[in-house]
Amino acid sequence: MADDDIDALLLRLQRLAGDLAGVETGTSYGTPALKVAGKLLVRIKDAGTLVLTAALDEKERLIEMAPEIYYETDHYRGWPALLVRADAIGDDELQHRLAEAWQARAPAKLRKRRD
Repeated sequence: MADDDIDALLLRLQRLAGDLAGVETGTSYGTPALKVAGKLLVRIKDAGTLVLTAALDEKERLIEMAPEIYYETDHYRGWPALLVRADAIGDDELQHRLAEAWQARAPAKLRKRRD
């Protein structure tokens, strides 16, 4: 895992989540992550893989719709977390997914500020 690649990926995530209120950079399972109110939005699993929070029904739909971008391993089966190939997802799509994760996890007062 190349530190420069991870740093660049973290900067990309921070840039794309820049307009989401209350998003903070932290760690999850020892890797860089973005959180809101202490709740995970996304973490960098490795230099090429993101772990993005997503509702189970949305997760299944995304994997079916774009398996070249989204997937899961047995470890994540049944959990509201989706694996994302970082190089395969465009900025617009990733920004949209971050906003959806934020909408599902941000406290009501932050969601109201955004609306």
